[in-house]
Order: sequence, then structure tokens, then C-alpha cells
Amino acid sequence: MDRQSPEKLILVNREPNGVAVVTINRPGSLNSLTRPMMVDLAQAFKRLGRDESVRAIIITGSGRSFCSGVDLSAAEDVFKGDVKDPESDPVAQLERCRKPIIGAIRGFAVTAGFEIALACDILVAAKGSKFMDTHARFGIFPSWGLSQKLSRIVGANKAREVSLAATPLTAEVAERLGFVNHVVEEGEVLKKSREIADAIVKNNQDLVLRYKAVINDGLKLDLGRALSLEKERAHDYYNGMTKEQFRKMQEFIAGRSSKKQSKL
Repeated sequence: MDRQSPEKLILVNREPNGVAVVTINRPGSLNSLTRPMMVDLAQAFKRLGRDESVRAIIITGSGRSFCSGVDLSAAEDVFKGDVKDPESDPVAQLERCRKPIIGAIRGFAVTAGFEIALACDILVAAKGSKFMDTHARFGIFPSWGLSQKLSRIVGANKAREVSLAATPLTAEVAERLGFVNHVVEEGEVLKKSREIADAIVKNNQDLVLRYKAVINDGLKLDLGRALSLEKERAHDYYNGMTKEQFRKMQEFIAGRSSKKQSKL
């Protein structure tokens, strides 16, 4: 059953194949975020993370923009709130969400929209889309991770240019730098995002969740500690498997192999 916010500014559509689509739905304001929208978006991801029927999530925006940032006409209401409260922080809830999140980007992802994109696991962007950081332009201190995450993905020098000079980062350049996964025609963004989500849904759900967690947790560590983390979790995973689970794994692998041979 679809669940929408009371004002229908954050839409959540649960599709029957296990994919949920979250849409920021304020196109007349280029999907800029008010305080109630931020809370609704945060709570939507919290609910989806707990919903066992949801196996992958796509986040997108209505109209010609992904998200143009915070609605600055209500800046005091937003910024004087508790920026450390994870319950009303959409980026914190995206980061806490165990399900894979695909960002479907069209048009502009500006400042808070850029930070939401940075919290996704995979990004699909339309040709000509732009990511912009306007914190320095408007005197807003970043609090959703842009000052720390971008440099770790695209390199410190490029991140400084994007943030200090408010220089747009195009989807095409972002793809070359490893930030965006795929750049496609505007009309293909959701189609490509759904293709990726469908591929994820077909895999072992427990392993998908564990794999996302070990990648994201490992990124917070140096390589040596991250490799140790992988070993520890692999040890726990295999020690927890029953003989029946090992048997089903072997049957699944054998079945996949026979299907490949039949196509040759």
C-alpha cells in the first residue's frame, strides 16, 4: 500500500517487486525542503529501512530538479533546529538505512540536495544534471556531510573548487570522478535506476544487506582495519550458517551453472 505524507510533498510508492520509490514532490519550488518535509523524508526512510517487503529504494524528485536545497525563506526554522537530531535528519536516516539506495538525479542537486545524493549508495544522473554546493555563497555551514564526503570521493582539490567557489559539478564530470555511476538521457533515469534495483532484488537479500554494511563501515576505517572487519564478519556469517543453508547454497550455484550451460 502506498504511503504519502499528509501534504503529499514526500511521496512513497512501494512497488510489488520489492522496490520503493521516494519522490520529493515540490516541483514549483524545485523541490526545496521545508522543515516538515525534512522530517517526513527522514521518517520515510526510517520506515522503509524497517519494512521487510522493501529490498531496494530509489529516491528522485518531481519535475525538473532533484532537490534545490533547503527553502531559505524558512532558513531560521531549519537551521536553528537541532541539526544533531537524527530523527528529523534525512541524511542521517539515509545513512542508517540498511537497504541499498539509488539516487535518480535530474536537473539540479543543490547543497542539501547534493548532500542527499552523497548519502545514496548508487547514483544515476541525467545528461546535463548539475551538483552544486552553495554553502559558502549564502553563509550556511554544512552539517549533512558535504565538507567531508565529497573530498573522499572526488579528491580534495576538486572538492575545494566545488565548495569554495560554488562551481557546478556536472553529471558527466562526476561520472569520470567516480561519484555518479551512470549518466543517461533524461527520460531514461528512472528506467536505469529500476534496472539496477531489480538486479539487487534478485540477489540474496541477507547478503545484500551485509555487503552494503561491510562496504560502508569499512570506508570509515583504514584499509588494514577494514580488511580485518571483513574477515570478522565473514567468520561470523559462515559460523552462523546451518548445514541446510550450505546445501541450499550448493543447489543454487548448481542451478545457475546448468542454466548458463543450456544457453551455450
